[in-house]
Amino acid sequence: MPKLFCRLGIVTVSRKPVTRWGKRGFAPHSVLPDVPATPAGERLSPPGDVELYYAGDFQLMLYSGEAAHYRDNLFAKPTLWVAMRPDDPKGVVMLTADPYEGEARAGDEALVVAALPMPPSVALWVEGFMSLHYKEEVFVKRKRKRADPDALTRGGKRVLDKDEFLP
Repeated sequence: MPKLFCRLGIVTVSRKPVTRWGKRGFAPHSVLPDVPATPAGERLSPPGDVELYYAGDFQLMLYSGEAAHYRDNLFAKPTLWVAMRPDDPKGVVMLTADPYEGEARAGDEALVVAALPMPPSVALWVEGFMSLHYKEEVFVKRKRKRADPDALTRGGKRVLDKDEFLP
């Protein structure tokens, strides 16, 4: 199965807890089309109520078998799905352009999953890959075969003719 990959940078956000018993949590914030030279886990904004962190660079894999999913993503609002652990600023677990895989990960209570806007250069790259590998599936309606009433019987026919009745 042909596949292609590129590396993208991910920025996470941390907000001040609502109560004094809460703790800071992290969530995906944005995707960078280019990988900066910043080390993973470094704070990008000054300390405060909302802080941005660079989570690191992660690999976006595209598989030819999922080209129809990428097509669905591009015809809607192009998004990248990022899943991460909420207690680690660089705890990204998944980066994907497949909306169905992203929605599947959203059911995991241990992860924070976000659909982030896809950078335009990445959208062009995904569109190029999709146009090479997408094949339209032609719908073919099957014809129903008439059931044979004698197919499942042992021995004789299920329906007797008029002259076969016993007197």
